[in-house]
Amino acid sequence: MSLTLIKNIKIINQGQSYIGSILISGDKIERIYKDGDTLPTADHIIYGEGKLLLPGAIDDQVHFREPGLTHKADIYTESRAAVAGGITSYMEMPNTTPQATTQQILEDKYNRAAQKSIANYSFYMGATNDNLDELLKTDPEKVCGIKVFMGSSTGNMLVDNEDTLGAIFSQAPTLIATHCEDEDTIQANLKAYKEKYGEEVPFEMHHLIRSEEACYKSSLRASTLARKHGARLHILHLTTAKELELLDKDMPLEDKKITGEACVHHLWFTNEDYKKYGALIKWNPAIKTPKDRAALREALKNGNLDVVATDHAPHTKEEKKGTYFKAPSGGPLVQHAMVAMLEMVNQGIFTYEQVVEKMCHAPAILFRVRERGFIKEGYKADLVIVEPKSPWVVASENIYSKCGWSPFEGQKFSHHISHTFVNGHLAYLNGTFNDKHMGERLLFNR
Repeated sequence: MSLTLIKNIKIINQGQSYIGSILISGDKIERIYKDGDTLPTADHIIYGEGKLLLPGAIDDQVHFREPGLTHKADIYTESRAAVAGGITSYMEMPNTTPQATTQQILEDKYNRAAQKSIANYSFYMGATNDNLDELLKTDPEKVCGIKVFMGSSTGNMLVDNEDTLGAIFSQAPTLIATHCEDEDTIQANLKAYKEKYGEEVPFEMHHLIRSEEACYKSSLRASTLARKHGARLHILHLTTAKELELLDKDMPLEDKKITGEACVHHLWFTNEDYKKYGALIKWNPAIKTPKDRAALREALKNGNLDVVATDHAPHTKEEKKGTYFKAPSGGPLVQHAMVAMLEMVNQGIFTYEQVVEKMCHAPAILFRVRERGFIKEGYKADLVIVEPKSPWVVASENIYSKCGWSPFEGQKFSHHISHTFVNGHLAYLNGTFNDKHMGERLLFNR
């Protein structure tokens, strides 16, 4: 079995930073050495002086568009972009075509990923108003969770039937992940802004149309249902300071029943950026105010907010050129999420240890992912080497997502990801990919 030694590198793991070395044997972390330990011989040696070693990130929310929407993205292209960005595992959403709302369609997606995904993968089972029987067949050890759109976003998967919601929250065999925006509030806002601006609604109105009220009303509904039925609820892409009060707090993550996620674009941009970027930063839920962004950042640091993800959701450049009503919401993020978070370390917003906690450790704990998310002996060797003082600029020629654009184009990042290991295999090295080995299906200790 081939042995790889990563030698004399700064390891960021479990709240600590120290110089050490890592021995990879097969797909596992065989041994962790402290500085000064006698090191073994190995088939391959990577010299880590001046570099950082992080666990591979686990992204709990992506849209890779396969099947049915592969002109925008597909499992192969987006998993490449993910590993180039230090994301070694992802959880993908059900609003593809066809939607993953039956166990057979869900399993078809797993079969596709087994052939095409360089990163490790899991897929959510999608809820509708009338597929409860299928939802209840979901295997909690093999599927990351059940996705409930409590506000329609992309595709027609709005679950608004009270009886159905009650049944899902009382009977779901695994974690429920929700998109929370109140549809009635959004539609009323849309009508008012359309009356004011006609078809030319400015993108700067997006956060007022998909408003704080719309988010809070829906998140309150979800958290109330979860508390009533004792469900395990994870609220995706929180955007407002007000919603943070709905989450469990002041307890270890593994004991929480109601958790929340922040996305990188909501931590980076504010509504003041719509004038410059327009449709390129049109996401649902909308990017909100500087006050909201500050509250999300602080909640991540104090433990009230639990994980950082991407909501990677590519559309083509052509689709994004439309007016407010025509340009779809969403954009690519998996390649640049980790370097953006590391840039915020340089800006004094987060520490390296906090970035690793929220992008690597916390998703593993929250979803109970088996043997990933940490640098531990016996764990899968999902590892990322980062050069902390190697500046580069995002440009079309170095973007790996199929859509070929990024809201970060022109942005200078100080951290460069040089190596990404997936299950012990070097999947990415300085702009080149090794796709001889596919990722693995994530398993969960539930």
